[in-house]
Amino acid sequence: MGLTRSRFLAALGAGGAALALNGCAESPAPLDVTGPALARDPRGTLRLWIRGGLLATGQRLVDSFHAAQDRIRIELTPVQDGQYVTKLATAIRGGREPDLVEMDDINSALFIHRGVFADLTPLINELPFREQLSPGHLAVGKRDGRYYAVPSLADNSALWCNRALLDRAKVDIDDATGSFEGCLEAARAVSALGRDTYGWYLSGNGAGALSFTVQPHIWAADTELVTGSVGSQRGNIEGNEPLRRTLAFLHTLWSERLMPRGAFSDDGIRWATDFHAGKVAMLPSGYGIVYPKAPRALRDDLDVRLLCGPDGGRAFFDGGSNYSLPNGSRNPSAAWEFIRFSLALKQQRALPETGYIPVRADAASPGFRAKYPLAVPPLDDMDAGHAPLTLAYNRIFNQSDGPWLAMIRRAVFGGEVGAAMREAQQGIDEILRQGDA
Repeated sequence: MGLTRSRFLAALGAGGAALALNGCAESPAPLDVTGPALARDPRGTLRLWIRGGLLATGQRLVDSFHAAQDRIRIELTPVQDGQYVTKLATAIRGGREPDLVEMDDINSALFIHRGVFADLTPLINELPFREQLSPGHLAVGKRDGRYYAVPSLADNSALWCNRALLDRAKVDIDDATGSFEGCLEAARAVSALGRDTYGWYLSGNGAGALSFTVQPHIWAADTELVTGSVGSQRGNIEGNEPLRRTLAFLHTLWSERLMPRGAFSDDGIRWATDFHAGKVAMLPSGYGIVYPKAPRALRDDLDVRLLCGPDGGRAFFDGGSNYSLPNGSRNPSAAWEFIRFSLALKQQRALPETGYIPVRADAASPGFRAKYPLAVPPLDDMDAGHAPLTLAYNRIFNQSDGPWLAMIRRAVFGGEVGAAMREAQQGIDEILRQGDA
């Protein structure tokens, strides 16, 4: 897996990236994907950049591609996750851009809205499985009704459950995970089993981990935290009742000691540690964080549900990666052939082996369900996935000094829900006013 999502989000800085991106206005003219550059027989070298944390997954895919044909050779370049945005922007500005990029779907919007990626709409619409693709990934790659990115792999949040603990507490998983009331009742029942047994866990000092797992509670109630189109956005914090109830729910879990005390200082390093030890019944997290390192005995007791809203509904964070072609791509036909190869069902169905989820709903065949049952819930409810679109995402949600983490800590651990929301409204609006929106 390389860097976990929490490590990547913690490492990503926005200041240098913003400066580098300003130079992208000098990028090449738009690439016409309906023109002769895409019509010719693809061959030659394809220069592909991927995030460093995806090296194992990317290398496996490249090796399979090389084994399947001999016309195209891929020059694979892993780029350190926290430096990806800045290095790509610098390469584009200097005319040294790769032919194809695979990058975090949230960050792809930074380049899409600066006009440096090719419009892939005609190619995407011609895919026979177009309607099976993750709508959350597609939405964040969209601008003015056109698509500039295509999904590659998913890193989705969900609620991971220790069925053995819940059974001991005489808790039904579906009843427990359908609303905040059910989750609280279940957490209390599990915590009552004895010392060092807890109902819930969160990485309370990890901005990225909290954005990955807490936002879906608000989305499940059909509410956003940032509203408006890019260029005229504002925070939707004060008066946001689903958010208020989410913060109050998490504060209750903390104040009633239904989660370990270590949650207060955890920045993501210990995200799944207590869950893996069998001490926690419910953990909002991702497949690649929980499953690969789960003890074999625990794997038999695992179950997964999508995250609920205060009174019901389901949602998940549609993280992962998108493919995009920089306008200066020198081998766009080879790039598109590789994209099609990676989206084929054989490759998609192999993604859980390296900790990721397919971006095609039809990957969930009977065989896939039997082999990877814990990867299925997001595929069965693709429309519940969401990837928030704002160019200020990292400054608001991922930075350790951003308004999101400050709000969570003040509300959840301090109990000052109203004051925390007012402060966050001001902080988010200030960031959006500074031009990143």
